[in-house]
Amino acid sequence: MASKNTSNLPVAVLGGGSFGTAVANILAENSKVIFYVRNQETYEMMVKEGRNKDVPIHENITPSNDLEKTADQCHILFPVVPSSGFRPLIRQLSEHLYPYHILIHGTKGLDLGADVDRKGTEPLSRQQVKTMSEVIQEESVVVQVGCLAGPNLAVELTKGHPAATVVASHFEQVIKDGQRLLRSSKFQVYGNSDLIGIELCGVLKNIIAIASGGLSGLGLGENARALLISRGLLEMIHIGQALGGDIKAFLGLAGVGDLVATCSSTLSRNYTVGYRMATGESLEQVISSMDEVAEGVNTVRIVKRLMDFYEVRAPITETLYNVLFNDLAVEEGLSRLMKIQFGSDINFM
Repeated sequence: MASKNTSNLPVAVLGGGSFGTAVANILAENSKVIFYVRNQETYEMMVKEGRNKDVPIHENITPSNDLEKTADQCHILFPVVPSSGFRPLIRQLSEHLYPYHILIHGTKGLDLGADVDRKGTEPLSRQQVKTMSEVIQEESVVVQVGCLAGPNLAVELTKGHPAATVVASHFEQVIKDGQRLLRSSKFQVYGNSDLIGIELCGVLKNIIAIASGGLSGLGLGENARALLISRGLLEMIHIGQALGGDIKAFLGLAGVGDLVATCSSTLSRNYTVGYRMATGESLEQVISSMDEVAEGVNTVRIVKRLMDFYEVRAPITETLYNVLFNDLAVEEGLSRLMKIQFGSDINFM
């Protein structure tokens, strides 16, 4: 099957988390939406009560727990699930996908190959670590792939606060479709052709957000946060270049914009991890009590191993790795960072 009439087809959202629910409600302003969730209780709540937990779902949304029917009824699908469950979802979905399908994901994480030790410490090459768009291409026949990235805190989106996102893809049609479906009077949508760069923006800013939460947990001020954000952006750029992204992606909404939002908001799960650890909780205590995944924790582990392979200087990531996994106190980590001497302010242009 090479083509399909899409003029009146619904679009699909796959994944019933807070961001997936927000995306479904935004899409429902412009289109019929099939909202696939795996959890039976969540599905029944949406059918019977018209809500997902405490968030009402739009009248244009039809809940589904049938992946095959969802793929058959929709040409464009938005998978929005944690990175740990992303490959299993795409693998399950793949038998129902055709080349005409378009997938625009909203997952800000990285995937490790099956032969890689998830908790190992040995260096990793880029070939061993995949973005979500690469997972889609590996596991399915879908060619037209894109991603969503930007300062998109789910709670604020749910409240209808003004916001914006970036749809990135190598295909102009994917960008246009994403803009057509998502754009509204309160939600602006920009396009970018650097798919890998935009994906890396969404992944890497979570590292800096954890560190920012740590600063707040220590009771430090906005000067310290401004220092962290500016140096964090430089670190993101250096890492992003090593992994195949372009500088321009990091200077836009998905880079600077998302970095500022997640480093400044108590609504950010990654910020919350840093904050709670700085106030005395262990990583295990924080993670076990959270309802949804803070992608930055796993990202720190993976990116540290990538940087070891490519020999890229990433002091914030290195320090945070030791805080999260080697019992380095947050205060001591900050002290170490402040003792590092940098020669120049800007060194990537």
